[in-house]
Formats: sequence, C-alpha cells, structure tokens
Amino acid sequence: MGIPLMQAARIGAYVVRQHLTGRKRYPLVLMLEPLFRCNLACAGCGKIDYPAEILDQRLSYDECMEAIDECGAPVMSIAGGEPLLHREMPAIVKGALARKKFVILCTNALLLAKKIDDYAPHPSFTWSIHLDGNKAMHDKSVCQAGTYDKAVEAIRLAKAKGFRVSINCTLFNDADPEAVARFFDDMLAEGLDGITVSPGYAYERAPDQQHFLNRTRTKELFRGILARGRGGKKWPFSQSINFLNFLAGNTAYECTPWGNPTRTVFGWQKPCYLLGEGYARTFRELMDDTAWDNYGVGKYEKCADCMVHSGFEASSVRDMMKHPLKAAAVALRGVRTDGPMAPDLPLDRQRPAEFVFSRHVERKLTEIRADKEQARPRPRAAAGAR
Repeated sequence: MGIPLMQAARIGAYVVRQHLTGRKRYPLVLMLEPLFRCNLACAGCGKIDYPAEILDQRLSYDECMEAIDECGAPVMSIAGGEPLLHREMPAIVKGALARKKFVILCTNALLLAKKIDDYAPHPSFTWSIHLDGNKAMHDKSVCQAGTYDKAVEAIRLAKAKGFRVSINCTLFNDADPEAVARFFDDMLAEGLDGITVSPGYAYERAPDQQHFLNRTRTKELFRGILARGRGGKKWPFSQSINFLNFLAGNTAYECTPWGNPTRTVFGWQKPCYLLGEGYARTFRELMDDTAWDNYGVGKYEKCADCMVHSGFEASSVRDMMKHPLKAAAVALRGVRTDGPMAPDLPLDRQRPAEFVFSRHVERKLTEIRADKEQARPRPRAAAGAR
C-alpha cells in the first residue's frame, strides 16, 4: 500500500471531522510552490517561460509557515520549480513536520545527492521523485538525457539512508501501457514506497501542446496499464482506489479544486493548481471569493480534458466517505479494466476559455519593479555652499 496506515488514519479522521461539522469545502493537500525556478526545461511545463524577475522570486520560510497555518490541510506537497534550489527548504520541511503535517517534497532529483544530508528521515516525510516512465520516456519528457539514471541513483541513495521514497509520474498521449507497466515493476523492485500517477494537463503556456491526453485516451491508457497490474493492486499507488477507478473510466466525478489549494509567489491561486486565473491574498479569501461554480468539466473549456489528481483525488475521497462499501469492493477486486465506461459529464454548455494568465504576470512584474524602486537608495541632497 502506497499510503502509510498512520497517514491514512489521520487523514480519514480529518475528513470525518469536516463532514460532521457540515463543512462543504475543505482542503486535503496544500500545494506549496515556493519558487518557479527550475534546473530543467520540460516541454510540458507551464512555468519555464516566466520572466527572470518572477523566476527569481521565493516564498520565505515565514510565508510558507503562514500558508500552512492558514490552510490547515493535513498534507503538504512542496513543488515548484525545483524545491531543492530554495535555500530555506530544509527549514521549511522541519517547520511543517513540527506542525504535524505529512510532507511530500517533489524533486527532479538532480540535486538530491548534494542536498540529502540537509534532511533527516521521518515517518511523515516523503521524497517524491519526478519520473515520467522508463529511461526513454522520462528523458524525452524532461528534454534532457541522463536524468532518468540520476533519478534512479537518487532513489537508491534515499532508500539506503532510510527515507520514504515515492515517484510522481505524468503520462502523455505517446505513453505505451505495456512500457508503463514494466516501468512500475522496475520501480517496485527498487523498494519504492509509493507511486503517484496522473495524465498530463495542457498548461496554456507549455511549449509542447501536441502530447496532452484527451479524456477518452486517458481512460483507455489507464485501463491498459491497470489491466497489467491486477487492476492496480500490484503496485503501491499513493492515491485512493476510487481515483484509479475514475482514471479507468468506471465512474465520473466533478472536480474538487479547493481540495488541493495552491500557494505560489503570486498568492493563493484561483481556482486550482492547474489554472492561474486570479490570485487571493489569503486562504480565506480564496475559499470565500472564488467563483467555484464557473470551473470544472462541463463548465469551462480549459477543464474539458482534465483528469488530474489535484482536481479529482479529493472528489474520490468524498465519494469514498459517501459510499464506503462501493470503495471497499473496488479495493478488494481491483479496478475494472474492460466493459462499458461510465457516461462522462457533458461539455455542450461549457463556457469558452479566457486567456488571462499574461495579465497576472504583468501585474506581478509591476509589483516587483515597484518594490525594487522603493528599496533603491536615494542620493543625498548636495550640501549647501557656506
């Protein structure tokens, strides 16, 4: 099982408390992006073309702790950019663990051998290594040869030092089910603790727009993969069985964007981890002032093909709470990988996409430049003649 029993129990208790109090919207995972700077330039990334002035921005330790306290989610996933480029990252991890959070630190692992001794194994801490499939798949995905080998070396190093280690794997439309299944087998042989898998999302700023999956292709791909792994039971997925069942097209969910709220150098991102169509100053403002009903599959064109865990994992957890016996049956038999798929949400009434992201970039640049101008030392007035 990819989710430790202690973590599953504490998250389950947290979810039950939210339901008992009648809270309609609550976070499960805080997605923290304390920087956008990265040491790779992946073609499917929506952040590598930010202006340098934005790539140089960092959330401070205090800002990260404030985000944790504001949000209150039991799990924190630290992404980026590449988090290991952040000088305060060891302190940020320690601060989150001191607050009794489960911490997942996502990294491409290029710096892990150099940085690993800044961290200590902890039951609530997991390294999440970015690996998008086998050597050929991954190196193509990140546009740099040799990264797969370095990532595997980092996995072995971290396991040898006693850390929990998982991988996060994003798949695109050229993924082959047989190759992905063999890759999962290889990772299992490395003693991996968990696998997080998701279809790629078509970021509007990503350089490569040709290799993202549509919904039908996503379901066919995951049926092909899971069929080779006893309906998903063979591998230690760090995701609910309901989410895997959703990826295989056996159920349809509306997304739950507030389940994984995102804090970046811009602020709290509206409406979700994948779409930056506005930013709130506080978590409360994000929850209260976001027009949630304007987003999601069937509501907004940009959401039409999304089946990403950041939007649907929380939906699957809510379904598990409402229908525990159904979830138990899927867990017992494995995900069904043949037969008819569940009807999907209709798209005929979705509103057209609005391309507003550049406006937020320009606003942030204006703020950065104004702050620099204000901090610039002023020349002293010339002394008067005597």
